[in-house]
Amino acid sequence: MSAKTYIEPQTTVPVYDECDVLVVGGGSAGHSAAIAAARAGNKNIILMERYGYCGGDVTGGYVLLIPALSFHEKTYVRGLQEEWYTRLKKYPGAVMGPPPELAGSHDPLLIRAWGPYGGATHVQPARVEHGFMLEPNQLKIELDVMLDEHRDAIRVMYHSWGVKPIMEGNVCKGVFFESKEGRKAILAKFVIDATGDADLCRLSGAPTSSAIDDECRCGSTALVYRIGGVDQRRFRQWRENHPEDAAALGQGAAKIHGFRSGMITATQSDVFWVNNWQPKRDCSKIVDQTATEMGTRLKIREVLEYYRTACPEVFRNAYLYDIAPQLGTRGSHRIVGEHVIGANDWAFPKEHEDCIAWHSTVDTLNDSAPIEIPYRAILPQKVDNLLAPGRHISADAVAIDNVNLIPQCVGTGQAAGVAAAVAVAEGSTAHTVTVSKVQDILAGEQDVPLPRNAHTDPSYMECLIEHEHGLYTEAAKRARAANDAAGTYRHWSLSNGAGDANAHGAE
Repeated sequence: MSAKTYIEPQTTVPVYDECDVLVVGGGSAGHSAAIAAARAGNKNIILMERYGYCGGDVTGGYVLLIPALSFHEKTYVRGLQEEWYTRLKKYPGAVMGPPPELAGSHDPLLIRAWGPYGGATHVQPARVEHGFMLEPNQLKIELDVMLDEHRDAIRVMYHSWGVKPIMEGNVCKGVFFESKEGRKAILAKFVIDATGDADLCRLSGAPTSSAIDDECRCGSTALVYRIGGVDQRRFRQWRENHPEDAAALGQGAAKIHGFRSGMITATQSDVFWVNNWQPKRDCSKIVDQTATEMGTRLKIREVLEYYRTACPEVFRNAYLYDIAPQLGTRGSHRIVGEHVIGANDWAFPKEHEDCIAWHSTVDTLNDSAPIEIPYRAILPQKVDNLLAPGRHISADAVAIDNVNLIPQCVGTGQAAGVAAAVAVAEGSTAHTVTVSKVQDILAGEQDVPLPRNAHTDPSYMECLIEHEHGLYTEAAKRARAANDAAGTYRHWSLSNGAGDANAHGAE
């Protein structure tokens, strides 16, 4: 990169529009924030997205796995995330996963039936979980349908890239954005940074962290693609009957690609989702973004030919179905919020009075029990009227792997949208908003279970107590012992290259 600089002349930037709530980024967090703000009563919302569709990593990056929505028999992740499921199940092939009423079942036939679908079963102790796989193009349509249902409140700006916050002192007043119409500005009473990489927060003066643990899932990028013409049932049978050959097949593909990949069950019976993990790459750096995109595409044909040659009984008719239109992004910059989520947030049954999302983790070491995500984890330090839900929430390098998957992005986005609507209505700020009002709207009106809230059935907390949630409990010790004995605990860096559709760390 050149060390030269150029002084940009002072210029006048036209104001394109003004609003109460500006959401920058239409991924799972940003889309949820806009919908939630509208349902909480605000009628002056702008949703800005750099691509021509919403969904981000899900619809563009092909993160098709929505895991761990339940804990034993209770579904703790509801709200807009559950609405995705209920909407998509109306359309053939749009979603695949067990209904919530099957959560917690120990029936071996049900476990076997749903086992191939990521996030639909818990490994040890074995039980059915409410989780699902989805078809990205169907979700892309449905997210637009949801926005259109709120067209009286939400103005959508596709192909518009928010590039810099407008700051007056430590208060965010809007955003500069770029588009085919040039550089313009949006003025807003409240801004939600849902960019995924804390793009606005980094330029606002709020502290952020860019430290990436190279051994964790977040220290990797991906370019996902899908393979068609392969019968999933035949592949699973072949893998069960030839485990050594399956491992060798994955290793052979990894050698060609230069990184690990895995074939994971998709919603179509003859299509596989090929996820991959390209370590030590930062999804916010040009060189790493380019290397991920080009490096993957340059090897796809060779990998496909290898599959056909090495395992013709399964892959004889395999073909490239499609390639994700977006880079697979897992983590880069994160905010340093008023609370930094760490391992202790799920090592013990930790309570947060400002809890705005109750999410199961994918860490089998604590039996995948839900933890409380506080409002302070999406609240940046030192700046006001700016919230940051999504995969860049405030968490340390270990905890972030468990709290930045799609469900947590949807949940924190929904909470941010409600918080923005409440703040505008009562004339408060991001730091002074009445969090109890936010919680009551989430739990009482938007179907989000929250601990210790009068609108939430007490049986949710009773379920946690019954199953001794927390890392250092007898239930967790038994789960760890069972995983150790079966060798089934999976971290993303430990999964084998052949791919396992039931690995919780598949994303």
